[in-house]
Amino acid sequence: MKPGKTEKPGKLYVVATPIGNLSDITNRAIETLASVKLIAAEDTRHSKILLQHYGINTAMISLHEHNEASRIKKIIGILQTGSSVALISDAGTPLISDPGCRLVIAAHEAGMQLVPVPGPSAISAMLSVAGQSVERFCFEGFLPSKPPARRKQLESLVSEDRTLVFYESSHRIRDSLNDMKNIFGSSRGCTVGRELTKRYESLYRGTLDEVILQMEQNLHSVRGEFVVVIAGAVTSSDDSVEKGRSIMDVLLTELSVSQAASLAARLSGARKKVLYEYGLSKKGT
Repeated sequence: MKPGKTEKPGKLYVVATPIGNLSDITNRAIETLASVKLIAAEDTRHSKILLQHYGINTAMISLHEHNEASRIKKIIGILQTGSSVALISDAGTPLISDPGCRLVIAAHEAGMQLVPVPGPSAISAMLSVAGQSVERFCFEGFLPSKPPARRKQLESLVSEDRTLVFYESSHRIRDSLNDMKNIFGSSRGCTVGRELTKRYESLYRGTLDEVILQMEQNLHSVRGEFVVVIAGAVTSSDDSVEKGRSIMDVLLTELSVSQAASLAARLSGARKKVLYEYGLSKKGT
């Protein structure tokens, strides 16, 4: 290197890896993982299987929720010397309910170049076969493990008219579906994907009532990893909005705007956001 010339920083590649079937990986991802100086993996033991399958011998370090903060300085240092690093998670696209967000933010702040290497994602895989509207959707990740917090989050989504997507574990899938049934209503459309792209991949589709029954009839249905897709709430009609506003007029004398809007939405079927904005306008007069 010539005197006074600085080393060009390396790149941080954010690489999507298979969510189950090892064949679901792009050529570009394989080439990237083989060419970088280091791979930051959520679990090196898990990722070793993928790398060995494709004959990749790149060095790895672990980067997970418990050590991410302490790994950042080392990885940024490697990038600053001119070497590139790949970030991968155990399955799918990093950062989506997986570690890596703090590293990506730090790399941006350090002026590093970030390069996405797109590929598998459980969200897009599930939406493609769910048989629900996918023009507009919102991803809620994993629901809280404690029932009161889980129900509170679901209640906040009662009037959401976009398709809802959740991740869930085998330990909580039954409880979560039953909470959804009680809060969204037994007739709300639902599709559950189990072990996507893996040997025992299964899909259950119908109303929440029907899906719960289908899964109860299959002894193995609660084993594995799940993606749950719930149909959005039916868009409120003018009548339901008017009904909601009338209820709001009464509730606002005793409750906060947020509390009144939440209760009025459940009683009328109108969207909470619409009623909340109405409440703010009333309070402002």
